[in-house]
Amino acid sequence: MSTPRPAEPGSAVTRRIGFHRFSAAEFLIALVLLFIGIPFVEHIDKGEVIEVMLMTLVLISGVLAVGGRRRTLVWAVILVLPAVTGKWLKLFWPELVPPELSLVAGLVFLVFLIWQFLHFVLRAPRVNAEVLCAGISIYLLLGLLWTFAYLLVAGVIPDSFAFTAGPTTTHSMQGANAFYFSFITLSTVGYGDIVPVSNVARMLAAMEAVTGTLFVAVLIARLVALHSSEGLRSKGHDADDIEF
Repeated sequence: MSTPRPAEPGSAVTRRIGFHRFSAAEFLIALVLLFIGIPFVEHIDKGEVIEVMLMTLVLISGVLAVGGRRRTLVWAVILVLPAVTGKWLKLFWPELVPPELSLVAGLVFLVFLIWQFLHFVLRAPRVNAEVLCAGISIYLLLGLLWTFAYLLVAGVIPDSFAFTAGPTTTHSMQGANAFYFSFITLSTVGYGDIVPVSNVARMLAAMEAVTGTLFVAVLIARLVALHSSEGLRSKGHDADDIEF
C-alpha cells in the first residue's frame, strides 16, 4: 500500500485564504532584482519611483513567502503595511511623515522576515533547493537590514559617515551608497572609501561584520549536519516536510 504524498508547505492554508504562497526561490529572485536594479535606476528619470517599486515587490514577496500559516500571515501583513505605506508617502508626500518612520517600520519587518526564514532553515529535515534559497535570502536580508539601519543613522546623526574617494557630489549615505557600504561590511571586505565616524555607526558596522561572518559559519555547519543525517532519515525515519 503506497503512502500518501505529504502536502506541499502551506498548501492547506493557501487554499483557505486563496493566494499563491511564494517559494524561497521566488523571494530570492525579487531580492536579486532589487540589488541589481538599485545602482542603475538611481540616476535615471523616475528612478526613485522604480526603486520604491522594487522595494515594495521585495516586501510583499516576503509576506507571501513566509505567510503559509494564518497567524504568520496576519503578523506579516500588519508589519509590512507601515513599511510599504511609509515608502510611498515619502516618495509623493514627504511632508506627511518623517523619513525615519518608514525606515523603522522597514527594520521591524526585515527582522521578522529574517526570523521566519532562519526558523525554517534550522527546522528543515533535509537540504533541498528551498533550504538553500532561504539561507541565501537570509544573508541578503541581513545586508538589507543594515542598509536601513545606516540610512536611519545618517538621517538622525549628521556626518556619521566619511567619504574618502569619489566625487563629492556622491558623498551621501543614500541609495546605492548605503547598499554598497552595507554589503561590503557584511562580507568584511572594507575598501575604506566609506568610513563610519560616529560611535553608533561604528557599532553598527562592527555588529554587521561579526553577524555576516558568524552566519556563514553557522549556515554551512547546519547544511553539512543536514546532509550527513539525510541517509539515516531515508531509511524509514524521515520527518515530514516543514513549512513557514
